[in-house]
Amino acid sequence: MTTDHVTVAILGAGSWGTTFAKVLADAAQERGESIDIRLWARRQEVTDDINTNHTNTEYLDDIVLPDSITATSDAVKAVTGAEVVVVAVPAQQARNTLADLAEHIDSEAILVSLIKGLERSTQATMAEVFAQELNLPAEQFVVVSGPNLAKEIAREEPTATVVACEYEPTAEFIAAMTASSYFRPYRNTDVAGVEIGGVVKNIIALAVGLADGQGYGDNSKASIITRGLTETTRLAMAIGANPDTLAGLAGLGDLVATCASPLSRNRTAGKLYGQGHTTEEVVGQMRQTAEGVKSVSAVVTLAHSHGVEMPIAEAVNAVVAGTIQIRDIAQLLLGRDLKPEARL
Repeated sequence: MTTDHVTVAILGAGSWGTTFAKVLADAAQERGESIDIRLWARRQEVTDDINTNHTNTEYLDDIVLPDSITATSDAVKAVTGAEVVVVAVPAQQARNTLADLAEHIDSEAILVSLIKGLERSTQATMAEVFAQELNLPAEQFVVVSGPNLAKEIAREEPTATVVACEYEPTAEFIAAMTASSYFRPYRNTDVAGVEIGGVVKNIIALAVGLADGQGYGDNSKASIITRGLTETTRLAMAIGANPDTLAGLAGLGDLVATCASPLSRNRTAGKLYGQGHTTEEVVGQMRQTAEGVKSVSAVVTLAHSHGVEMPIAEAVNAVVAGTIQIRDIAQLLLGRDLKPEARL
């Protein structure tokens, strides 16, 4: 397969799915190649906005989208004949979405996951969910992850990311499709490490938001970020990932961006928790899914199954579940036996 002309389906027209469509379209234009991008939106008003105005004002304000992007509310129409299928739905919807479309997705299509979450009921990564629902070989599964705040990328601010696939030629192909003057993909074959980095950073961002909501300063937040990276690396290593991955864009890079930016959904959700809101209230106030809220229980369960200590994730899980008072959060966030820093 070459990038000369590719048909791409993108399932999910939220901020990141729409932005990724723009990345693909801009990259193709810079290469002087054609591309057909079909963006599936659940709601007809989003589809109409994209097709009529070339904007997705609900998620990306007045940013103009390239003409090569069209939208549809028919998911079957979107994926039929597509050589690349990008999935940008919430993690808890991924399995059903894929199951509904399995017979319509080409057996040789490359599947690209933009999802940063674990399935709660099974603790499965998206690589596992995709493989199970589509009988998808590893060489056809790609995960894109990194410090990728959608609105910044949509504004064409310089950004780097990681494109991971166990089969490097597939990673090379997707990297070539996305590389542009403002978007720089780096390849990796450590799918597990890249996925875990994207999942756990949302939970650490919730913790940073909690600290923010409680009025704690930068010392507290820096401590949470640093120890949070240790927790992320510990879990990733337990499932066979390369710890070096977590020191890169898909680990530290994504963690810093998500914890520091006011654009971060998970940090915003954490701040609401820190101000005393319940999960029901937090979810009600969020325009898009904060994946950390949905995935934290699965992360804790997965950690327990591997004997991995994750005190920050445990504390966040207790807050989300409503089993502790928010005033007790400080001692729980950094609650671990005293020991040398270097020990994971």
